[in-house]
Amino acid sequence: MGTRHQARERALQILFQHDIHGKADVHLDEFWREYQVSDESKEFAERLVQGVLAHKKELDATIGKYATNWTVSRMPVVDRNILRAGLYELLWLNDVPAKVTMDEAVELAKSFGDHDASKFVNAVLDKALATETRLAEKRANPDRAVWRRTEGD
Repeated sequence: MGTRHQARERALQILFQHDIHGKADVHLDEFWREYQVSDESKEFAERLVQGVLAHKKELDATIGKYATNWTVSRMPVVDRNILRAGLYELLWLNDVPAKVTMDEAVELAKSFGDHDASKFVNAVLDKALATETRLAEKRANPDRAVWRRTEGD
């Protein structure tokens, strides 16, 4: 399993716990004792978690805009956190190609979501990628990382 794939799985688990218990920091030390990972995986996972939590309102508003007939609060906890992390990667992690982000989010949904989760995650992220003006560079180069930092980084 790749370092970043493992990091995304761990980030999803932490975000899930945060949604259920309210505070990710409280159980983080215990979590990392139970799930030993490389320093690189831990760093990337924590980068995802901190980014999602810092931008949660904006992420949820964007997800809500593209999730037809769904409110974010009514989505399964796993699906909503995969979407948050995937959208965070698309919007703020310019060193990750859009294609990688999309593939990883779909794989997480297949592993952790229900039967239709991967289709749902793919559809919402695909709509965001196709429509959000801030993602124009990633649309133009979905297989390459975009190195220019965006406003607010």
